[in-house]
Amino acid sequence: MTTDRTLQQERLIGVVSRFPGRRILVVGDAIADQFVYGAISRVSREAPVFILRHEQTETVPGGAANCAMNLVSLGAHVSLIGVVGEDVAGKVLVESLETAGVDCTGLLKSDKIQTTTKVRILAGQLHSTRQQVIRLDYEGAPLSAAFHETLRQRILEEVQSSDAVIISDYNYGVADQNLARVIRDSATNKGIPALVDSRFRLSDFGNFTSATPNEDEVEQLLGRQLMDVSDLQAAGEEMRERLGYRALLITRGSHGMMLFEDGVAPVQIDAVGARDPVDVTGAGDTVIAAYTLSLASDASFPDAARLANYAGGLVVMKRGTASVTSEELVGSIWSNRTL
Repeated sequence: MTTDRTLQQERLIGVVSRFPGRRILVVGDAIADQFVYGAISRVSREAPVFILRHEQTETVPGGAANCAMNLVSLGAHVSLIGVVGEDVAGKVLVESLETAGVDCTGLLKSDKIQTTTKVRILAGQLHSTRQQVIRLDYEGAPLSAAFHETLRQRILEEVQSSDAVIISDYNYGVADQNLARVIRDSATNKGIPALVDSRFRLSDFGNFTSATPNEDEVEQLLGRQLMDVSDLQAAGEEMRERLGYRALLITRGSHGMMLFEDGVAPVQIDAVGARDPVDVTGAGDTVIAAYTLSLASDASFPDAARLANYAGGLVVMKRGTASVTSEELVGSIWSNRTL
């Protein structure tokens, strides 16, 4: 191990040691991720499909709620602002969040909407590993202007005691353009980072501190296929400039990440850990959580990206919607090397 790498590892662990003192605000789409496990018993006589014997159903926080869970797991104080229904999925979601230590006072609850729920059916033979065979989504109705006004007021209050803000947007209606503007302007006025993780609408979130799209999302936003690394480098810088970010972190799966920072050459960060992931569900939530928390803990963009890379490498080796602890992160830093 070289001296430079040793110093880098010590520097990254120093950033992790500052995680517990940080307060992070998450605004976005709280989702109930439901996993239904079943064993294949026979083929149905009604249609050419398998009949599953139900084994168990597990409901865990997803989307913005999973981002909040990852932040708490890493040691931060976290407030979550969003909307859930007063249905079974919503109640289980809130209970899980509060049990973990997430502040849910900004999470609006209403019997007029349905909690956004993603039901994943996992099937397999009796003694085999269960594999996802289909997903069923339940989407809530569009939010009213009254909901958004209440959310705006809570955002303005919470930003004042926060060290960073994350928009976790899954296109279910919480982070519309007006709320995005409120978040960006209030974070700018306070002088704290504001970051975006948006699945489909990153172009609606301009002039934030940073964002974490994957390669496919970059191709969709730019309307062209990226053929090689040089093409990715040109595309990343083009997108960073177009959206007015100080930095842009593009995730690349088994190829790691590439960081684009204003006035600095792109930085390639190789993936750490196993090459074949067990489950990538919710990995983006882990990445944006570690990246933002690191920036809020006075890390540079490259060091924040490296820590996000370690966190992502850990979480994809866990089944289902999962989170990473600061102890796991430190262990990964000591056992792996990145440049």
